[in-house]
Formats: sequence, C-alpha cells, structure tokens
Amino acid sequence: MTDLNAALPLPVRSDALLSRLATRRSASAQLLAAPGPSEAEIEQILTLGARTPDHGKLFPWRFVVLGPQSRADLSEALAALAETQGRSEKDLAVLAKLANPPLTVMVVSTPIQGHKVPVWEQQLSAGAVCMNLEHAADALGYSASWITDWYSYDPAAVALFGVQDGETIAGFIHLGTLTEAPLERPRPVMAHKVERRA
Repeated sequence: MTDLNAALPLPVRSDALLSRLATRRSASAQLLAAPGPSEAEIEQILTLGARTPDHGKLFPWRFVVLGPQSRADLSEALAALAETQGRSEKDLAVLAKLANPPLTVMVVSTPIQGHKVPVWEQQLSAGAVCMNLEHAADALGYSASWITDWYSYDPAAVALFGVQDGETIAGFIHLGTLTEAPLERPRPVMAHKVERRA
C-alpha cells in the first residue's frame, strides 16, 4: 500500500544513471534471447513503468504481459489474418518480432474521453510508460525493443489482442537479453533541435 504522506528523497547526482541514459539503445526484437525477466523482475519493471507523468492521476493505460505461448498463438492468428487481407511478405516477416523475444509487455492507452485532461496528454502518459519500462528493464540488465508494426493499427488485428473500443496499442515492449552489444545509430544534431529564448 502506498503511503501518500511519505516524503520521497530529493534527487542526487547519479553518474551511473547519466551513463545509462547516454548509451541507451533500443534492441532489435529479433535478437532478444533468453533469459528474460523473472516474475519478480517483471513485477518490478511494471511498477517502475507506472511511475510516469500522469496529469490528473488518471492512470490512462494498462499492461498486458504476453508470454511465449500467447505470442505464438497471436502470431499464428495474425499470419492467417495477413493472408486473408493479402498483406505483403514484409508484413508477415515482422511477426517474428512478436514471436521471438522471451517476454513482451503490451501497453494499451486507455484515455478517458470528455475529461478535462485532453486525450492527447493521456496518450503521452502511455508513451512515457513505454519509455519507463525500457529504462527499468535496462537497469535490471535486460535489453528492450519498443515497437508497434501494422498489427497495432489494423482493427481486425487489434481485436485479436483484446483491445477495446476507445483504446489503442501504445506499444509492444519486447524484453530479453542481447548476446552482443548493439551498434550506435544516428542521433540528432542538438543545435538543429534546440531553440533558446532569453
């Protein structure tokens, strides 16, 4: 039970955290292998993921933890759907991202319509949850891949995941272990992205 009267510690400099943030890199979902997080670690990752900015304290998101069997079943159903829809070979190939990793957390955005907090801000909170999950996994020594792909947006596919009307899939956070270090990727030139005003 959360003690709402408990004082939280003030921030202190953490060079270890700065180093992790400076080298954070999404993994390729196809390269994620066992071991994945234990049950206790999954609980910790989800708990830390939920400590996200959330205007209005609405908790406008939910988690669905997908183990190997559920993802194998979903991949099979999605492959059949893709065939009936005449989807490309590429659309079929990306299903490997869903089937391969040891564990996947589906983050579902569940905004409250008509609330004073705009839906857009509630959706941003779900996105922040996805990023927090990646950071939590990284802190525990795992790698993560946040992806969506076509089945996050296709209505028939979304229904296979049990997503309800008014909900959307914010992302699939695939978790596991990399057997080799990922390569760096292009990063923005900050001078092109930052405007300073006095």
